[in-house]
Amino acid sequence: MTPAQARAIVDDPSFALPRPGRGHTLDRFAALIRACSDDISTGRLIEAHADADAILAEICGGGTAPGEFWGVWAAQPRDTRVDARTGAHGWELSGIKEWCSGSTSCTHALVTAHTDAGNRLFAVDLTQPGVSAADSAWANTGMRDSDTGTVTFDAVAADAIGEPGAYLDRPGFWHGGIGVAACWFGGARKVAAPLYRAAARTDDPLLRMHAGAVDAHLASGWAHLQAAAREIDADPTGPSKRLAFAVRWSVEQIATAVIDRVGRALGPGPLAGDPEHAQAVADLTVYIRQSHADRDLAVLGALTQGRIPGPGRDRP
Repeated sequence: MTPAQARAIVDDPSFALPRPGRGHTLDRFAALIRACSDDISTGRLIEAHADADAILAEICGGGTAPGEFWGVWAAQPRDTRVDARTGAHGWELSGIKEWCSGSTSCTHALVTAHTDAGNRLFAVDLTQPGVSAADSAWANTGMRDSDTGTVTFDAVAADAIGEPGAYLDRPGFWHGGIGVAACWFGGARKVAAPLYRAAARTDDPLLRMHAGAVDAHLASGWAHLQAAAREIDADPTGPSKRLAFAVRWSVEQIATAVIDRVGRALGPGPLAGDPEHAQAVADLTVYIRQSHADRDLAVLGALTQGRIPGPGRDRP
């Protein structure tokens, strides 16, 4: 039911996330955090729809329309790809796209495809002939409800969104990456909830120690996301790549620590007997692997260029 729940949320007339860099980025992040604090897979699908809206606005001044439910399908695996060619009636997409969240539930998607001039972003109406989603071979229970599967395109009409490279070569790409980190943070809050409840009704010092550690971790993540939102709003077109990598790595570490601390504090009981908690742990464990782990950290190290975060003199 998760895709249906996500679509019902974005179809609600009151749903409208502020676009990043327009003065209310923290409100955007907070909404994504709340969505994933309720249900991680649902929040992930909402994030993709909101990201599509922000991408369309940034690149071509457009946006999503009422009644539409969008995905952003931009994974570039080595063994499969989608090719875009011009036909008699415009652009057509053919090929296989993996890792498509909302593969059977989205009405539209932004899809990256290969062209002779390089990778390019296309908007696709998924209700037209030539689009088929394979039954998911998802083995893990984590993020299974995100409806992530493989989609095949067979001469499907598409509209080019921007020039080649426009999807990656824009400030909003990094803003969106931080939005994903906000979702991870919301997932960490959901995983932590049973520990907070337990700590409120016990005087066990060891359990309270774990709760204190988790609380400090979550406070740190929230502070990092708040600071990132302020920085984005202060300079919407400024360089955000280093910021995005730092926030994403920080929140990933927090999520990992929260999963570990909650398990050590509460033992196997919630994992075995609380279906909602067990699902949240499985979801978050899979979701944070959307990062590229140590490869991302190596990129961050290359971006530092001797500049140390903090006030005053920034070089050793």
